[in-house]
Amino acid sequence: MYNQLILPDLQMMLRENDAQGLREFCEALYPVVSAEILEGLEAKQIWQVLSNCDVERQGEIFGFISLPRQVELIDAIDRKRLAKLIEEMAPDDRVDLLSRLEKDRIENLLPLVAQAERSDIRKLLSYPEDSAGSIMTTEYASLPADITVGEALLEHLRKQAPDSETIYYVYIIDEGRRLQGFVSLRELVLAPRETAVSEIMTKDVISVRVEDDQEIVAQELAKFDFLAIPVVDRQNQLVGIVTHDDAMDVVQQEATEDAHLMGAVYPLEDSYLQTPLKTLFWKRGIWLMLLAGVALVNADVLKHYPTAAKNYVWMILFLPLVLASGGNAGSQSATLIIRAMALRNMSRKENIGMIVKEIQVGLFLGLCLAGIGFVAAVYWFHRTSLESSVVASTVLIVVILGTLYGALLPLTLRKFGMDPAIMSNPLIASIMDISGVVIYFNVALWILGVLVEDS
Repeated sequence: MYNQLILPDLQMMLRENDAQGLREFCEALYPVVSAEILEGLEAKQIWQVLSNCDVERQGEIFGFISLPRQVELIDAIDRKRLAKLIEEMAPDDRVDLLSRLEKDRIENLLPLVAQAERSDIRKLLSYPEDSAGSIMTTEYASLPADITVGEALLEHLRKQAPDSETIYYVYIIDEGRRLQGFVSLRELVLAPRETAVSEIMTKDVISVRVEDDQEIVAQELAKFDFLAIPVVDRQNQLVGIVTHDDAMDVVQQEATEDAHLMGAVYPLEDSYLQTPLKTLFWKRGIWLMLLAGVALVNADVLKHYPTAAKNYVWMILFLPLVLASGGNAGSQSATLIIRAMALRNMSRKENIGMIVKEIQVGLFLGLCLAGIGFVAAVYWFHRTSLESSVVASTVLIVVILGTLYGALLPLTLRKFGMDPAIMSNPLIASIMDISGVVIYFNVALWILGVLVEDS
């Protein structure tokens, strides 16, 4: 929206070299709005615009530009200017950018960065990808417990506020930087100035460990409705905080990854439009080749039932019903279970409860679909009751089995530390195709073979 309204004016200012107008563009708009508009320009033009504001504002705007464009843009400036820009970026934003660069390039750049920021960057880069440490910021407000509210407001917070991402929560630490509690800015403002901070602080602090998965961090923030959550190391030392805006990014990222996996696409690192054709081919092709292999296994299974295929040709008519019923039921179960696990961590009892519930649902759904299949076979396709019972029995079994697979497989993957979304809908469907064929022909051979011989 902003591109269509403002971009033409911005391009005109660039042509006229309107320094005043370009400076107002950078300073008057929200940084995220400026970044959105700038993405419509070429790299040289973007730097031409940003050069009209101070480096602090440049860092704010640059942090909102998409990562692929950031990488492209830093190739167009010298190391000294890049170092100054990185110093002004938010700690979590600059680490996201540097993590995209080669190690040699990072090492050549860091000596030009101020010592304090350099140490902070090295520490944040050392944490595992997708952990709490990789998304946290080290710009937080802290206080000792043995000062008064007046001292906290007038002496400490006034100095820390300009360099803190948020001061709504103020964390209380001891001399060893171990987390003792926290107090909100509201509580500090309302408390009498002579009151000790230790008297109003909350000692029961909800925190996360620095190595915790970022998805767990986002879940904790959502569960307690926090604006930020402290991150501690194994010694309970406060090392940073994760703010709600970063948690929202994590939620969006995880949901996107799950959506890609559920659609049998290896997760894209960037947006679809920013992903190269070669990458799209590889990330989609690897899954399609896997699913094609499963389909070939299914074809191989079919050739093991030549007698049934020859004597009971009518069974081919109902094969799509059998395969679709099992695959769709399994995909439904997998989707529900994966989403339930994404929202919060489940206990062993809850996992068992979900499996039992899916079996129950599978039984009811299977009976309904089996009834439909039986009636359709008798009155639509004019098959005998015995032949129709083969269809109905198979549909009942594959639906129950599909719901069971859909519940068990994601839970099993989570138990082994893998992403349950790997058990994508197409993969569940392919697995059920193989199972459905085996069950269908064996049920037919058993019912028709045994009962016909007995008759």
